[in-house]
Amino acid sequence: MTADSAETLQLTRTCPYAPPEQHLRLLREQPVTEVRLPSGSNAWVAARYEDIRTILSDPRFSADRRHPNAPRLSGEMAPGESPLPKMMLEMDPPEHGPARRAVVGEFTLRRIAALRPRIQQIVDEHLDAMLDGPRPVDLVRAFALPVPSLVICELLGVPYEEHDFFQTHSAQLLNRAATPQERQHAAFELVVYLDKLIRAKEEDPTDDLLGRQVVKQRESGEVDHGALLSLAFLLLLAGHETTANMISLGTYMLLRHPETLAALRADPSKTPGAVEELLRHFTIAEFAIARVATEDVELGGTVIPAGAGVLTLANAGNRDPEVFADPEAFDIERDARSHLAFGYGPHQCLGQNLARVELEIVFDSLFRRIPGLRLAVPAEELSFKDEASVYGMHELPVTW
Repeated sequence: MTADSAETLQLTRTCPYAPPEQHLRLLREQPVTEVRLPSGSNAWVAARYEDIRTILSDPRFSADRRHPNAPRLSGEMAPGESPLPKMMLEMDPPEHGPARRAVVGEFTLRRIAALRPRIQQIVDEHLDAMLDGPRPVDLVRAFALPVPSLVICELLGVPYEEHDFFQTHSAQLLNRAATPQERQHAAFELVVYLDKLIRAKEEDPTDDLLGRQVVKQRESGEVDHGALLSLAFLLLLAGHETTANMISLGTYMLLRHPETLAALRADPSKTPGAVEELLRHFTIAEFAIARVATEDVELGGTVIPAGAGVLTLANAGNRDPEVFADPEAFDIERDARSHLAFGYGPHQCLGQNLARVELEIVFDSLFRRIPGLRLAVPAEELSFKDEASVYGMHELPVTW
């Protein structure tokens, strides 16, 4: 196959609960192949679970998104157009290790466990407001979006009163239908906002993640303002948008499976397993991971040439029957913890422990406190974020 004959990669799901059929076909027939991206450039894709794990852990694949050959889907900023300093997820060794180690202590199991009471309080306060308010209610606006937004704001030390600002600009930044100029403007506005916030913390460090990073850097030398800025940008963006989408999608999925929901209500110890299966089943950040091959690499008998851009089709990888039996089924009894929804290898999601705890508390609390929760509109009227880089729901009208 020549570069000109490569088929165009599909980005939109035909079924809300499954990858595009093209991705599943590639998993079966051409698990490593070259495709044409909607942006007009070419890249290689990997759909098989083991190949994806190799790409995400092999140092011959660079995470540098500013490389001219890094895959760009559509509406994305070209190299050099980002107003941000290099983010951790764009770094290779030896730069990446120290940057990650500097902040990973904020996301240990022990640190996240200490946040459980406050997360529970935030969840309960929003459920109180829902129960006291009118019905029906949009679960996205009333619950799914504000809960993780408030959690990440408190963790980072970002005033929650500004949530409309950063949620609006985050959504624009993640919208593939937006032009590169629109996405660049959204990124610039967020950078200006966070730059001012971090400068205030450098003047007077607060007891939050960003404030503690200022103190730690000052104790070991000089404060790296650019590093703090890119860290704040990454965590603020990833910390609310991804979890919010999983709350709405997970709620809808459980409402569609009343027998599973009944099992969770009867035995809350099943909730962690249900969270892992929901993460595997939806894989909402499927196109978030891009790499560039730094030398020729053979995967499953196919050679990806040096300099080629590579995308991992994690949603297809999470449907690999060699790893997950009956992968199309939604089964909370399966051991799905090895899924690829958080990535794999050195760049595996920094906030995965936080996301898991939030989702466990949310689903346990939501269905315990509102046992009669149900859709307020026919399922066919629901709208999904087909245009977004992080999959989710625009609205989820519910009543009880």
